[in-house]
Amino acid sequence: MANFEWYRSFISIYKHSSVSEAAKTRIMTQPAMSQHLASLEAEVGEPLFTRTSRKMVPTERGKELYSQLVPLIESLEETTLNLKAVSSPTLPIIKIGSAYEFFREKIAPSLGDFNMRVNAYYGFASYILELLTEEKVDIIVTSQKYSAPGIEYVHYVEEEFVIVAPYDFDIPDFDNPKQLEAWLCSQAWLSYGLELPIIRRFWRKNFQKRPQMKPQHVLPDLHIILSAIEHGAGISLLPTYMLANALQTNKVKIICEPYIVTNDLYIAVKTKNRNLPNVKMMIEALKKII
Repeated sequence: MANFEWYRSFISIYKHSSVSEAAKTRIMTQPAMSQHLASLEAEVGEPLFTRTSRKMVPTERGKELYSQLVPLIESLEETTLNLKAVSSPTLPIIKIGSAYEFFREKIAPSLGDFNMRVNAYYGFASYILELLTEEKVDIIVTSQKYSAPGIEYVHYVEEEFVIVAPYDFDIPDFDNPKQLEAWLCSQAWLSYGLELPIIRRFWRKNFQKRPQMKPQHVLPDLHIILSAIEHGAGISLLPTYMLANALQTNKVKIICEPYIVTNDLYIAVKTKNRNLPNVKMMIEALKKII
């Protein structure tokens, strides 16, 4: 009789096309994973994969078995996790990682609507991915899709960045994009980092080249950049979601429209945890605040 763990190992190998990657995801040794597959193939009576030098290719019988197993396994796991959640007398805890600015502007105002307790962690994309990999957080909102075993990404939202200047900033007229680009290079820029992350992308999209300038100030906090712009320190690229109040009170203005750049954000979770009730609840809550 087939062992339930053989099925879980088979599904993991199917998803990753690799015994070694599947073993990492399930925190098993490669020989143990291979033994699970061999035992299941013996039970089924025929091969489930064709072994090549680079990956495991499912046979027709393997594809058929996968399509039959996945809904059953996921339903069973979800039922078990829901039973555990119902038995808990307190609200579930969710640990989420994101950029500080995004959490402050988009998530924090909706915390009262979440039927859960939130522990937040802030940092750059690489840092919060490390937290997710080490299971120190349950879910992250990130702008980078790093290749990591056992991590799933789902597109969440598209940020729009615009050029923001002090409200009384004077802008000359330009005959062509080349004049505009030269003028922009001559301005005092405030940047999130020395490498000009979003500024470089803006230049590539709108002028098909790298920006030929150095930032006047490097301030790794978008809210501090916005405050500096309000007080006349220079111009920068900022996401539109954090500008409503400053625009309404005439502290800043958007210039050089329609020159913009977009940035994709993703929700990422560990594959093995995607059916946890608190993770699914948080994903649904995040979708409501877009």
